[in-house]
Amino acid sequence: MKQIIAMGGGGFSMEPENKRLDHYILQQCRVEKPHICFIPTASGDAEGYIERFYKAFERENCVPSHLSLFSPPVDLEKFVKKQDIFYVGGGNTKNLLALWKEWGLDVLLRQAYDEGKILAGLSAGSLCWFEEGVTDSFGPLKELECLGFLQGSHCPHYDGEQERRPAYHKLVKNGLKPGYAADDGAALHFIDGRLHKAVSSREMARAYYVEKLEGEVVERELETLFLK
Repeated sequence: MKQIIAMGGGGFSMEPENKRLDHYILQQCRVEKPHICFIPTASGDAEGYIERFYKAFERENCVPSHLSLFSPPVDLEKFVKKQDIFYVGGGNTKNLLALWKEWGLDVLLRQAYDEGKILAGLSAGSLCWFEEGVTDSFGPLKELECLGFLQGSHCPHYDGEQERRPAYHKLVKNGLKPGYAADDGAALHFIDGRLHKAVSSREMARAYYVEKLEGEVVERELETLFLK
């Protein structure tokens, strides 16, 4: 079973007192005490970000670690194979993709995904798994080609930044692939490439499917389960 959990925003870095989404990610792993690896590439391996990850997950029933491409392990492939869950942080998606491809991490993560390891993340760590999506990595919001582990496009922070919704609608109308938007606090859980369910850590957070029909952009709200 191949799983990706794409969060529009939320988790330990945005909701330190709200563990619903982080607990949901851990619960999807069949390993009793999973190895969960934080990948902070998009933030330039910000030390404070890494510290917050450990603070959040050292208290959970898991084995936390992090992967830095600025101070990489001696055997990157061996390190990746040891993990059960990969949790990708937010930041600059364009830089993340460039570094992953330079180090071959994109290939290793694809292999891990095909082997049943869980891929998760928020913002850049959500966007990266789709074919394309909306980013502000290099100026005003525009489209970016991503890894393509999941079909279609994606827009995180759908309610968190005022310009996100209109920018996504405009890009879809102009040819961006149809796809999924997620509010801060909402997550899209894909199994074997198909949307399994949408969940949220906030009662009002929602997920959406956005497409162009007969020349007009149509937004459909998805049933989103509030995690209690």
